[in-house]
Amino acid sequence: MIAAISLPLDRAGVGWLVTAVAGTVALMVSAIVPARPLPTTPEPLVKRPAAKPRPDRYGWAAATVALLAVGTFRSAGWLFALCLVMATLTGALALAGGGSMRAIAAGFTMPPIAAFRSVRWLGTGAARLRGRAEAAANVRVAATVAVSIALLTVFGALFASADAAFSEALSHLAPAVSAPTVVRWVFVFVVAGLALGGAAFLRAAPPDLTGLDGTEGRKVARFEWAVPLGLLVLLFACFVAVQLAVLFGGNRHVLETDGLTYAQYARGGFWQLSFVTALTLVVLAGAARWAPREKPADRLLLRIVLGTLAGLTLIIVGSALHRMNLYADTYGLTRLRLLVACCEAWFGLVLVLVLVAGLRIRAPWLPRVAIAAGVLALLGLAAANPDRLIAEHNIEQARTVDVRYLGTLSPDAVPGLADLDPARRDCLLAEFANQLRSNPDDWRGWNLGRDEARKIIVRDLSSWPTLCP
Repeated sequence: MIAAISLPLDRAGVGWLVTAVAGTVALMVSAIVPARPLPTTPEPLVKRPAAKPRPDRYGWAAATVALLAVGTFRSAGWLFALCLVMATLTGALALAGGGSMRAIAAGFTMPPIAAFRSVRWLGTGAARLRGRAEAAANVRVAATVAVSIALLTVFGALFASADAAFSEALSHLAPAVSAPTVVRWVFVFVVAGLALGGAAFLRAAPPDLTGLDGTEGRKVARFEWAVPLGLLVLLFACFVAVQLAVLFGGNRHVLETDGLTYAQYARGGFWQLSFVTALTLVVLAGAARWAPREKPADRLLLRIVLGTLAGLTLIIVGSALHRMNLYADTYGLTRLRLLVACCEAWFGLVLVLVLVAGLRIRAPWLPRVAIAAGVLALLGLAAANPDRLIAEHNIEQARTVDVRYLGTLSPDAVPGLADLDPARRDCLLAEFANQLRSNPDDWRGWNLGRDEARKIIVRDLSSWPTLCP
C-alpha cells in the first residue's frame, strides 16, 4: 500500500526510498513476529530449525536501500536506472545468497519465480488470518475502512477550506484522483505485492545454494591449459613492449604519426582495450576453474601464468584509461565516456583482486567482493554528482564548450554552470527552468538535485534571455 501511494514511476524521487524502507521494515517485522498456528492445526511431524541468514545478507540489504536512495539525491535518470538494475542484484544476494558466480546467477533468478510461487502461500496465510480474526471478534473490516475514509475526507475538506496554507499542503500530499492514477495505483500495488511476497517466501524458506558454490570443474592436463595461456601471455608481453609508445605516447605520438587524430588514437584504441580487459577476466575465470592444482608444480605454474597475464592486463587497463583521459581533455567529457572509464577502473580493481586471490589459489570470496566493489563504485559515482562533474570539466576547458550537450544533462548539472559566461549560462538556466516547470514534483518525486536547481534558477536568473546562441 505504501508503494502504491508513494512510488513515482516516471522519475527518481524520495518515494523510491520510502518504498525500500517500508519493504525492509515489513520483512523485518515478519521475521520477528513468531508464528502462531491455529488451535485446529495438527502438530507437524518434522520440525526444521529456523534458518539463520549470514551476516553479509544484511550488508546486501543495506546496499539495496542505499542504491534506491540515490533517487532522493540525484535527478539523473541514467544514473538512477543503473542503481535500480544493481539493486536487483544486491536484493537477490540478500534474499537468496550465493558464493560462486553459478550460485549468484541461480539466486538472481529466484526472486521472480518466488514472487509467483508466493501467491498461493499468501492466500493461505490471509485465509488463516481472516479465520483467526473472525473467531476472536466479529470485526467488519470493510465498514471500518469506509468510516475512516469518510471521516478523513469530511474533516480534511473543512480544514482545507478554513486555512489556505493547510489547503496548499494538502494539495501537495493528496494526488489528483483520475483513471490513470487509479490504474497506476493498482499496477504498483500488484507488482509491489508480488515483490514483497517473493521476498518473504525466500526469507521463510531460503534456498540452499551451497551445491553450486564449488568453483572447481573437471580438470584438464597441464599441457592443455598452459600452452594456450602461455602463448597469450607472450602476445600480451609483445603488445606492451613493442607498442609502448602507442600506449603512453600521448600528444607526442599523435603529433608524430601522419594522419592520426586524437579521436582515432583515443576513441578507437579505448574500446578495443576495454574488450581485451573484459575477455581476459573470462579467460582467468576459466583457467582458475579447469586448471589442475593438486601438485606444487601445478600451483606454481598457475600462479606464474595467471599472475603475469593479470599484471599485463593491468598495464592495458592503464593504457585504456590514459587514452580516455586524453580524449576527454581534448573533446570534452560525456556520460558515456565517464561511465565506461569507471567500468574500466572497476576491471582494474578486479584484476588486483585476482592477483591477491592467486596467493592462495582458491578464493571463494572473489565474486562477492567484486560485486561489492561495483556497488561502492556506483554509489561513489552518485555521490560525486557525475552530471555536475561533466559540466564543470567541459567549462574549464580552454576550447569551445558544447552548450547544446550541457542542455541535455539533468538538473544536477545546474550548480556546475557557475563558471560559464553569463549569456550562455542564462540560456541554459532558462532551458532547465522550462524543463522543471513542465514536470513539477509532488512529495513522491521530490529530489534534492532538482530542488537545488530550482533555488539556483530563482536566485541567478534575473531576466529571461531573448536570444540564445
